[in-house]
Amino acid sequence: MLHKKKPRRLAALTVALSALLASPVQAAIVASLKPVGFIAAAIADGVTPVEILLPDGASEHDYALRPSDVKRLKNAKLVVWVGPEMEAFMTKSVAAVAANKSVEMNSLPGVKKLLVAGEDDDDEIPQNSDESAASDHHHHHHGQYNMHLWMSPKIAKKTAVAIHAKLLELMPRQKDKLDANLQQFEADLVSTDREIGQQLAPVRGKGYFVFHDAYTYFEKHYGLTPTGHFTVNPEIQPGAQRLHEIRTELVEHKAECVFAEPQFRPAVIDAVARGTQVRSGTLDPLGTAITPARDSYVKFLSQLSSQYASCLKGD
Repeated sequence: MLHKKKPRRLAALTVALSALLASPVQAAIVASLKPVGFIAAAIADGVTPVEILLPDGASEHDYALRPSDVKRLKNAKLVVWVGPEMEAFMTKSVAAVAANKSVEMNSLPGVKKLLVAGEDDDDEIPQNSDESAASDHHHHHHGQYNMHLWMSPKIAKKTAVAIHAKLLELMPRQKDKLDANLQQFEADLVSTDREIGQQLAPVRGKGYFVFHDAYTYFEKHYGLTPTGHFTVNPEIQPGAQRLHEIRTELVEHKAECVFAEPQFRPAVIDAVARGTQVRSGTLDPLGTAITPARDSYVKFLSQLSSQYASCLKGD
């Protein structure tokens, strides 16, 4: 009888273990994009896990939620995102999340006065029916303002304070740890901000082209002087007129670098720069190679700074 019971118990244990492994662990915090998750991870370090909704290599401009994403948002203790003008794919799901379980960067106190107007892309897009429709889709994402808010250290700090406040409501027993995390984040931000300012000081005034207008807040904060961008919406290739204008400026030495992005490496950048003295670099607006952790946001800012400096200095 003992020999018969043992296999049954083993089988039952195997089934239970399989069920446990098959059921996903729900994240306490779900962040829309990696850099948003970097800010959340700094405050939640040692308190609760953070998961990122947008997979590496995907674009926030055209992502569609999977059923598993919808479930994660529903079960999250806290959702952190920029807002409907950036992550339009989340709007419906976040509407079902309680107000005390959501941080929307776009609507935080004091953020509106820091917003920068979005740029008009009419001169970059040929006005045929398909691309005009794509342009409308773009404006649905960005609206009146540039929504790459994670590029602003000032807005990142306000976001960290808001995440801290929400987690304090949800997890009052973790007050000491949450307070320490916020204090550490603010201190790291001050020291990193100073270091980046020193690193980028020698390249202020040097012209360059970025692929799309994701960097405006970072550039304004550190006094960089972009010559322009190839496109506003990375899903839409720049028109022939825009490419001709950029080519002319490169030939006339009005820019020293052109920057591509890891997830967008359009051939037009190489084609336009070919035969000129301009250098090529890469900027990563989503920190794809960085893992969310206590210091990941300041690492993200430092990485961007080094990417700018490396190309503009000619290293």
